[in-house]
Amino acid sequence: MKIEKFNTEIDTLNSFFKTYCQDNHDRQEKRNLVLMYNDKIFDLELSLCSQCYMDIKYCFDRLKQCPHEEKPKCRKCSNPCYEKNQWKNTAKVMRYSAVKLKLVEVKKRVKSFFTN
Repeated sequence: MKIEKFNTEIDTLNSFFKTYCQDNHDRQEKRNLVLMYNDKIFDLELSLCSQCYMDIKYCFDRLKQCPHEEKPKCRKCSNPCYEKNQWKNTAKVMRYSAVKLKLVEVKKRVKSFFTN
């Protein structure tokens, strides 16, 4: 997978886990995580509880090991690399956060419509 796609994927995972964790868990801690992919270093600052931190690290590890040049959506992959329980947990986080982030975006658009 190309560096740009990898960067987009880690940013998406980061925002989804951050949204989910802040809404559902206490005790978020700021942590730095350094990822290496194709000789490029990604330095991330994460603010997550310990469980979400372990989950996102697992997701990043799976992402780094994805064998596809053009990464498919994981749910449509012919050779899934996630363990079943881990996949269910990640899907729950992504479902929750996608809905929440979309609603926030719609709210901003409606608000800007009435303020302009």
